[in-house]
Amino acid sequence: MNLQQPSTANSPVIVWFRRDLRTSDHAALSAAAATGHPVLPVFVLESGESDNGSASRWWLHHSLVSLRKELAVLGLPLVLLRGGALEVLLGLCARSGASEVHAHHQYEPSDAEREEKFSSALSMQGIQMHFHPGTLLSEPTDLRTGKGGPFQVFTPYWKAFANKVRTQEPLPSLDRVRSFEARDIGVSLESLKLLPSIGWDGGLRAAWNPGASGAAKNLQRFLAGPVEHYDSQRDLPHVQGTSQLSAHLHFGEISPRQIWHAAKATGPTAAPFLRQLVWREFAHHLLHHFPHTTDKPLRPQFEDFPWDGDPSLLSTWQKGETGYPLVDAGMRQLWTTGWMHNRVRMVAASFLVKHLLLPWQEGAAWFRDTLVDADLANNTFGWQWTAGCGADAAPYFRVFNPTLQGKKFDPEGAYIRRWIPELQNLSKRWIHEPSSAPALELATAGVTLGRDYPHPVIDHAVARERALDCYRRMRMNNQ
Repeated sequence: MNLQQPSTANSPVIVWFRRDLRTSDHAALSAAAATGHPVLPVFVLESGESDNGSASRWWLHHSLVSLRKELAVLGLPLVLLRGGALEVLLGLCARSGASEVHAHHQYEPSDAEREEKFSSALSMQGIQMHFHPGTLLSEPTDLRTGKGGPFQVFTPYWKAFANKVRTQEPLPSLDRVRSFEARDIGVSLESLKLLPSIGWDGGLRAAWNPGASGAAKNLQRFLAGPVEHYDSQRDLPHVQGTSQLSAHLHFGEISPRQIWHAAKATGPTAAPFLRQLVWREFAHHLLHHFPHTTDKPLRPQFEDFPWDGDPSLLSTWQKGETGYPLVDAGMRQLWTTGWMHNRVRMVAASFLVKHLLLPWQEGAAWFRDTLVDADLANNTFGWQWTAGCGADAAPYFRVFNPTLQGKKFDPEGAYIRRWIPELQNLSKRWIHEPSSAPALELATAGVTLGRDYPHPVIDHAVARERALDCYRRMRMNNQ
């Protein structure tokens, strides 16, 4: 039975905020405002979102605080609800008399099927469901290979993107929007229980400013200087050479086309950064076409990979106690700030799967729990790339030497000194390999191996040969 009341000039249009927690360049909000009806913004905390990692939940709490302030400037409330989104939206429409719901598309596995289900269920109640693009620069289905299939290598994807995708300008800013009075609807932000019950989040608070204003400031900082040197400095973890916009993008506090056009306006030096934005598009393209890759390798032969590592070493890696300073510094930065420099992510991930021979899924799960930018597409792509089992993957036989990586990308040891203060008095000659330092050097620096800093959990040469042997065994089993 259709419970929906006939639409009137005063019936509201609902804007369902998802991972698009901003008011600028927001297609769903703009479309709702253009109807002339009162607008009712709503965010629904679903069970899957409350199960997300602790760092992501912390960010979400503060992003909702920011969104509420932004909406207030437009004269709009933010209604917070929890439960199954379909049931919640149907109930809200029945209660408020809304006949339209606007939202942005999302692109994780099953989202397309889920959105179709929502549209059908709301339509049966006389409610129009509108999904808008707005979280990517292009839809995951927009680009195809010459044979009509999905891309699995970035360079051809990048060429197709550059030739075919025309990124539209951001939407004009909204002024005040007609509001629907939402009395006695919704729950308090505190009742969502997104913040930790114990105060481990001091490092997050010191490192980040969630919300659209924080995203804008980060973009301004980046475009004012670092973007010019992005190609040469983005691999240096001791330099603030990256945009640090990943979490803002993940929660939709800034749109990718806002970033794209602002960066492009700075001139040709932004080209390497723009290419990096398209890597994000590529990750979503892959996840859309290969949804099983969240748990299983894209390359099926890797399902037989002999993970022969010691499971007890997973916690050693998580705590940053492997005895390899660059790896440990990255893991400690992650735990403290919810973020890790991308070059160090590659080294730390490689260490888990190739030195410790532990499954990449374990690392992906840890990153999902601890990253503020725990984007499923990027996280899945990055871990499969490192493990050699995904699209455009690094060859499995490429095993990063953590010591050499540290010497190359953190030559003075500044990054390591920042995150491993117990090694700060070691000279740059030995800070990347304290286990090889002369006794006098260690004594002068006040470092006792095994007490102040651990011995390496495995020798690099031994680990490399063991990993390659496992790779050879896998190949033999697949012949």
